[in-house]
Amino acid sequence: MTLRIARVLSVFVALSVVAVSALGAQEKTPPADQKWTGNISDSMCGKSHGANGGTMAKDHDCTLKCVKGGGAYVFVVGDKIYKLADQKMPDLERHAGHRVEIAGAIKGDTITVTKVTMLPVK
Repeated sequence: MTLRIARVLSVFVALSVVAVSALGAQEKTPPADQKWTGNISDSMCGKSHGANGGTMAKDHDCTLKCVKGGGAYVFVVGDKIYKLADQKMPDLERHAGHRVEIAGAIKGDTITVTKVTMLPVK
């Protein structure tokens, strides 16, 4: 009887280890990137650069000036403004004020950007 209990317990332990390993592997798999189309702006101006914007060049310059003055890069999609997790990503500065497509993962109101693609100017 004791040998039988030991075998049942060892099978139970083995199955438990396999189940925990499978769960751990699922948690480590990063979520698939999502894509959004919008504008890279700054936290001071948000959706509109007012008199300092209106053209791609002006929007770019205004965004850089505001970020260097203490603001942060944000991503504007329609009326929604998302925070961007990696403020030092070179593509954010390169495409500041531009209409782009970004790929990344979202958590709450913050996007962790993995790729920025410049869209054709309309």
